[in-house]
Amino acid sequence: MKIVFFGTPEFAATSLNVLISEGFEVVCVVTAKDHMGGRGGKQLLQSEVKKLALEKNLPVLQPEKLKNEAFIESLSAFKADIFVVVAFRMLPEIVWSMPPLGSYNLHGSLLPCYRGAAPIHWAVINGEIETGVTVFKLKHDIDTGDILLQESLPILPEDTTGAVYNKMQQLGAKTLVKALKMIQSGNYSFKKQDGTLVSHAPKIFHADAEINFTQNVGVVFNFIRGMNPFPGAWTFIDGKECKILSITSEVDELDTNLPGTIITDHKKWIKIKSLGGFINVSELKMQGGKALKIHEFLAGNKITNLFVGNQIIKM
Repeated sequence: MKIVFFGTPEFAATSLNVLISEGFEVVCVVTAKDHMGGRGGKQLLQSEVKKLALEKNLPVLQPEKLKNEAFIESLSAFKADIFVVVAFRMLPEIVWSMPPLGSYNLHGSLLPCYRGAAPIHWAVINGEIETGVTVFKLKHDIDTGDILLQESLPILPEDTTGAVYNKMQQLGAKTLVKALKMIQSGNYSFKKQDGTLVSHAPKIFHADAEINFTQNVGVVFNFIRGMNPFPGAWTFIDGKECKILSITSEVDELDTNLPGTIITDHKKWIKIKSLGGFINVSELKMQGGKALKIHEFLAGNKITNLFVGNQIIKM
């Protein structure tokens, strides 16, 4: 079974590496174009998938446009039986309809829940206790195809998006191998997605990560860990943007401070009032600075405005 693998980041590279180690015949890799980055933006950077493909001596295609005639010709020349897509952009029909066995995507949720670009983020933000991965067959509308295989993954109370991402990389790779072996054997069937269970996970931007301390403390706690490590939940402290990195939560229904109030001993701890309790901050990063433990931050900084933001939050 000849496979063309589509993917870009580390998450995809993990799956590609496992497929190769399991003896699958990957005949070509399609990934994002190299881009300038690194210190000073002067270094040409390759995707994690490309790095692995070159290490394994696999042919690499890096199209700018997926409908480009030259790319389509190059892709078809590999005469692949199946396309596998992991963390890559949406494929046009002229591409996903090409292989005789179809094109399959590994998605980081239990579809039809959390369709979209940021399924792990939104599962953590929404306080889910379980997520998983889905291997499904591509069709016209994104993340709507028939399901071949799903595997579940618990989300622990302290898990950040980064922690779930790391665990899901391994689970996703194993599930993909299992799915491809099912296809190889010819012993498999599909399940339609239940339209009544659909939820969405749109892409998250920096502006979306501002913390709203007028919400319940549990909601704020989930939001901050859901934005960790990227893009990073943030607020303003003394007029400067501050990313809140590591936290615990504290329920306190009796405290009468306004949401957004900063309480600190100016030496070892900071906590910020939210509805029904506090967010205890153990690590933060001020704009332009490095990540600091709270005692390190307080040793070199005195908070003068004991309220987040630029003005008092009104209920």
